[in-house]
Amino acid sequence: MKILVLTAAEVRQAIRMKIAIDVMKTAFRDFSMDNSQAPLRSKISADKSNGTVLLMPAITDSDLAIKIVSVFDNYHHLALPLIHAMIIVLDVSTGKPLALLEGGSITAIRTGAASGAATDVLARNDAKSVAIIGSGVQARTQLEAVCTVRKIEKAWVYSPNTEHAEIFASEMSGREPIPDDLCVVTSSMEAIQDADIICTATTSNTPVFDGNYIKKGTHVNAIGSFTPKMQEVDPVTISKSLVVVDSRKSVLEEAGDLIIPIEANIVKKDHIHAELGAIISNTLLGRTNRNQITYFKSCGVAVQDVAAAQLAVQEAKRLGLGTVISL
Repeated sequence: MKILVLTAAEVRQAIRMKIAIDVMKTAFRDFSMDNSQAPLRSKISADKSNGTVLLMPAITDSDLAIKIVSVFDNYHHLALPLIHAMIIVLDVSTGKPLALLEGGSITAIRTGAASGAATDVLARNDAKSVAIIGSGVQARTQLEAVCTVRKIEKAWVYSPNTEHAEIFASEMSGREPIPDDLCVVTSSMEAIQDADIICTATTSNTPVFDGNYIKKGTHVNAIGSFTPKMQEVDPVTISKSLVVVDSRKSVLEEAGDLIIPIEANIVKKDHIHAELGAIISNTLLGRTNRNQITYFKSCGVAVQDVAAAQLAVQEAKRLGLGTVISL
């Protein structure tokens, strides 16, 4: 059996953000129209190591893949990434393994592209500024994706680790399509108060900004929290926002941003307005006025990984990337 192996660098070389955003729109539309199967991720907790292992399979009419992800946050002293992942692509007709991809790069790109899709659908057309809360791998693709769909002129980045934020700014500033004006700030309030778009990409268990200070017409992408006890965005923001999600079922099981205010009776389950795919397919409306605050919550659905992995494999073959190995 021969399979194609793609490294992280090859995945990043193969996938362009603009195309990835379009692919995510199609994936979300198909998901919300029940044209794919993507069960809730299975979880195994490694309590002694403060880690979680996630299994995420999905199938569409043309594609089949499974992603294995580990999220272990107590090994910073070893200089290891927070997230390790790999994706196995299989033939949808025979089940034969076709490719093995480094999954962290796919996760970052498809998560960024999801926020790019949500921003394109929900943010004001004249949005020109963005606040990035977090400075890790996910924050990088969040910034790239937002700048791909809007003409961003000013960006602020905040992280509790100022050194990390400064490295982020030096690496990302001026990189097409990101503006030169990328400013490191010392508080989340300073980052968000003038931002047209806010992206949160953290593993925080408590809200990372005060919703009382976001301005009218802001769009928020929240992508970091993925358990019922993790909460990046406060109930103030949730209660005054048009809430759009990647998957209703997923966020009601996994997203503390929404579970916590629902359990506190601050909002009801029907405060979730729509899945993004329903807006993309024109089944439901998104933003209806420029003063509306919109909020997109993504825990991630496996159809995103299938779509992104298939794109990576197609482009890698076209560009002559990767290594074919025999098993």
